[in-house]
Amino acid sequence: MSYVHRGKEYSRDDRYVTNRITADGREGFPVEPGRYRLVVSRACPWAGRAVIVRRLLGLEAALPMAVAGPTHDERSWTFDLDPGGRDPVLGIERLREAYLALDPDYARGITVPAIVDVPTGRVVTNDFPRITIDMSLEWTAHHREGAPALYPPAARPEIDAVNEVVYADVNNGVYRAGFAGSQKSYAAAYERLFGRLDWLSERLEGSRYLVGDTLTEADVRLFTTLVRFDSVYHGHFKCNRQKLSEMPVLWAYARDLFQTPGFGDTVDFDHIKRHYFLVHADINPTGIVPAGPDLSGWLAPHGREALGGRPFGDGTPPGPVAAAEAVPSGHTPLVTG
Repeated sequence: MSYVHRGKEYSRDDRYVTNRITADGREGFPVEPGRYRLVVSRACPWAGRAVIVRRLLGLEAALPMAVAGPTHDERSWTFDLDPGGRDPVLGIERLREAYLALDPDYARGITVPAIVDVPTGRVVTNDFPRITIDMSLEWTAHHREGAPALYPPAARPEIDAVNEVVYADVNNGVYRAGFAGSQKSYAAAYERLFGRLDWLSERLEGSRYLVGDTLTEADVRLFTTLVRFDSVYHGHFKCNRQKLSEMPVLWAYARDLFQTPGFGDTVDFDHIKRHYFLVHADINPTGIVPAGPDLSGWLAPHGREALGGRPFGDGTPPGPVAAAEAVPSGHTPLVTG
């Protein structure tokens, strides 16, 4: 994640590496199973989207994944979870090395998710909104049997419209509140965030999913913010009108997704908390990581089945998480079924 403060207003640095990996290789990067490495951190909501979509579509073998540790310094994400502190495939200690391989003078954000070309060791793209869409549209030859249609043609205009306001007001809205440089900018961000959450509650009161009766890209993008809300954003970012668990519709919706294969089984609450409370030293100078909240509520019945819907449409749920990619025991409630 990369941030820019302009005066007292928070602004995200959105100058991404926008190369694309496509089925026909029209931009010089063809889809090739095993050629690329998806670098993520389970702490990061933007990377969390890619982890979920990759799992739902069954791209684990075609697009191998590297998991960086939850904390970093100004020199970027590190591979401290791996033996010797190096990614075993890329052979690097810090993600920054792959960005500098692309451009020795690279001066933009060293962000996850990033897809790295293994033969050259260079970052291909860190354009997180495009990465997940291209997983759906360009990697189809390598989708698992029964993969859901997360970006179906007929629903794309509505998905795009929902994604636009959710990104501006919720996904990025929590950061706008958390990194506000004045009371006025914080108050505006706070009102905008909770206004949109109220809008989402109304939308979801009679509909199991955000667009249509199946899971789509829109649900993935909202989920990664909601799942971090009570653990981080409510207190750390001062988004404290209510906890998620005090917003009945959104709390039930989030639990429904969490209990759906491909969502909750990718979430690492330990990494999430350690990242925000240790890396953001300007907000949390003591470096104390909260012990709570109690996570058991994520497994409570949600009752959303009564609204109908078919989570995977004509497809099927993904199978069990591969042992090498399982979230460590104790870092998340155990999701079964």
